[in-house]
Amino acid sequence: MNISVILAHPYQESFNYAIYQTVLKTLDGNGHRVFAHNLYEEEFNPLLMGTELLNGETSDPLVLQHREEIKNADGLIIIHPNWWGQPPAILKGWTDRVLRSGVAYDFAEDDDGSGVPEGLLKAKAAIVFNTSNTPAEREMDVFGDPLERIWRDCIFDFCGIENFHRRMFRVVVSSTLEERQKWLEEVQKTVDNYFPK
Repeated sequence: MNISVILAHPYQESFNYAIYQTVLKTLDGNGHRVFAHNLYEEEFNPLLMGTELLNGETSDPLVLQHREEIKNADGLIIIHPNWWGQPPAILKGWTDRVLRSGVAYDFAEDDDGSGVPEGLLKAKAAIVFNTSNTPAEREMDVFGDPLERIWRDCIFDFCGIENFHRRMFRVVVSSTLEERQKWLEEVQKTVDNYFPK
């Protein structure tokens, strides 16, 4: 299977990076073809400019590469921290520039864009691994877990991916080495479950 893996965290010593490395190792061990992208390391340009907003046209080779890979992906794994209840800006820009009309979704020919789109992504499953320093009770009671709505309803359902799994690891800042090791074991098991050998 072709699996796209997207990391959005600027620090290689982060737990997000450890998740990323575990995901890549597990997918490789299971024999999948992996398109691995560390957005910060690649210096992905998140800025959606001018006519690209209107028609999606761009000459940015990295954006074009991501679009082509996402169209052909059988699975998608995204890794990022919870920053202000949102993905980091670089990942928001990635969704703006890569998950475009004609790539990830499309409207009927007579639809002006106000209707319900048809999802175009052929991926059978999508996984999002998040990290947070907000306790779960506060996340739900005060903020309502906005990342769940963003990824499940606003992005993947919109683009046609119904088999969706998201896992938030928390509280990272006060976690022990043993807790983090158990979390990485869970990452491996989750990837094995969704994308086995």
